[in-house]
Amino acid sequence: MRDYAIVAGATCDLPDEVVQELDLDIIPMEFNIDGTVYYHYPDEREMSSREFYQKLRDGKMPTTAQLTPFVFEETFRKHLEAGRDVLAIIFSSGLSGSYNSANVAAETLQDEFPDRKIICLDSLSASIGEGLLVYHAGVKRREGMDIDTLAQWLLENRFHIGHWFTVEDLFHLNRGGRLSAVSAVVGTALKIKPVLSVDADGKLYVVAKARGAKKAFSYLLERIGQGGDQPSEQTVIVGHADNPEMAEQLKAELLSGNLAKKVIVANIGPIIGTHVGPGMLALVFLEKADRRQN
Repeated sequence: MRDYAIVAGATCDLPDEVVQELDLDIIPMEFNIDGTVYYHYPDEREMSSREFYQKLRDGKMPTTAQLTPFVFEETFRKHLEAGRDVLAIIFSSGLSGSYNSANVAAETLQDEFPDRKIICLDSLSASIGEGLLVYHAGVKRREGMDIDTLAQWLLENRFHIGHWFTVEDLFHLNRGGRLSAVSAVVGTALKIKPVLSVDADGKLYVVAKARGAKKAFSYLLERIGQGGDQPSEQTVIVGHADNPEMAEQLKAELLSGNLAKKVIVANIGPIIGTHVGPGMLALVFLEKADRRQN
């Protein structure tokens, strides 16, 4: 099997230990807060998630920037020059232009490296949903799957990634243009815990309005119990935006309820955190249902 790199942006929110274990190349991404530009790495070397969310609670309003063709080109080039092919798993095209940027970079480099493969795949997923695809890609590469077979597996299974997450309110999602103003106002007015998911186009939508954190928590467990594809045999990811107690409680419930074989707990980093705000709790797993049929 010819050697290949697996590349993704920091939006995948995988913990650094997973990144290191699976030898993934995660591109750091830029965010601006208090007039200072920082880069988010999986090891949170420039700003911890806890510090970032405290700034949001203090009223700071950060901004983010998508990955440019130049950044993708730099990343791809180092692997191509080392004799490796590239499989890039990109944040949902329904929420960002990063996928287009990756394709521009790939087209630029293909003539220069005609004997190498550069595959850019739209995950149609966000945050740890994208991260779950990247995780499975790393595991399957380690098991010996070649780049073409893996790309086909990802194309088929990206529609089976179940994204279920709850936020404190919809303010940050509305501010970043991820949801309509009407949805945001309704969520705030009713003082509910909105539960959101990702559709077949990789866009966010509100699926439920749970009254209180406990009901929102129960909703996440119900979703994997009802829709998970043999959940007791799966590795699932629990993500949180400075909500570690609830994340650990969710992990414990999943394992004790035989709803997961392994649970990875991940911090939701500043890139995604800018748009969801503090307190988010998320669960992603492989579903039996195909999102295109919903």
